Amino acid sequence: GLTLLPRLECSSVIIAHRSLELLGLSSPPGSAYQVGLQNPAISITENVLHFKAQGHGAKGDNVYEFHLEFLDLVKPEPVYKLTQRQVNITVQKKVSQWWERLTKQEKRPLFLAPDFDRWLDESDAEMELRAKEEERLNKLRLESEGSPETLTNLRKGYLFMYNLVQFLGFSWIFVNLTVRFCILGKESFYDTFRTVADMMYFCQMLAVVETINAAIGVTTSPVLPSLIQLLGRNFILFIIFGTMEEMQNKAVVFFVFYLWSAVEIFRYSFYMLTCIDMDWKVLTWLRYTLWIPLYPLGCLAEAVSVIQSIPIFNETGRFSFTLPYPVKIKVRFSFFLQIYLIMIFLGLYINFRHLYKQRRRRYGQKKKKIH
Repeated sequence: GLTLLPRLECSSVIIAHRSLELLGLSSPPGSAYQVGLQNPAISITENVLHFKAQGHGAKGDNVYEFHLEFLDLVKPEPVYKLTQRQVNITVQKKVSQWWERLTKQEKRPLFLAPDFDRWLDESDAEMELRAKEEERLNKLRLESEGSPETLTNLRKGYLFMYNLVQFLGFSWIFVNLTVRFCILGKESFYDTFRTVADMMYFCQMLAVVETINAAIGVTTSPVLPSLIQLLGRNFILFIIFGTMEEMQNKAVVFFVFYLWSAVEIFRYSFYMLTCIDMDWKVLTWLRYTLWIPLYPLGCLAEAVSVIQSIPIFNETGRFSFTLPYPVKIKVRFSFFLQIYLIMIFLGLYINFRHLYKQRRRRYGQKKKKIH
């Protein structure tokens, strides 16, 4: 009932290419007897596998033993696993390569037979090896690049922090202006720039990131509306207010800063909650509704600041220049400011149209089903 059947196993490409798997002692399938090995002694010395074990079979207890000299060098640390029907011995080759045969002697021993159910020839094994290697490289590439879920979480975390910083900055400006107006009244209008200009500079310079995010695809926002708002506000802040001290003491600065911050505290808080998959309906409605009065008022305040700055730029001659000979015509900066006035309302139209489309997608009337 018991048979001694050491044989070459090719259960996978790695085993076939790098190691040998031997079935040292087995009972035939369907046999009522079990191997029942006791005290197996398995070792490799001088490239020869030595196997000796006691087993119980149809003829009672017997000692089974064989010696197998391999064709090429192997590692002298065999690994074996005992089961009810057999003992599996795995031997690692020293060099990963294909062998012409298993044993050093050309003639196959009588007790040795291949397992054709698990047999792979070299061409099949090479294909499977390439597939395994491609799978390993793909896994390494995914680990180095990060999984899509990890990248999404990083993107959301980055956008959440950006929107949080902007929300806190504009909230500070809005609260500061509101409190000062409640305490000082109209007197607070005239030192608005001195009070909150540094924070407004910070927020508007940081807004460059928003346009970059849209340009490189971090956000799905269109680039043009974001770029128009960035350039328009920074022109007012850095050129009209920042370079002319005469403009910094005017009341229009209060209205420009107040309207800007009123719009942004709702916009950035909405974006911040969106990053963590939260939808607060009241905030969503404010985000898609307050811009309707606030954006035109903000553009009107910007236009007033430009109109008030024109006489000052004409008087000081700042940013004006004379064309070279033979033209010798003096070009006043106020000429560009008049062009910019037109661009303010053109930009308002583009942004207003963009925001209107967003609101329509969010709150547009649903088509009634036709029965």
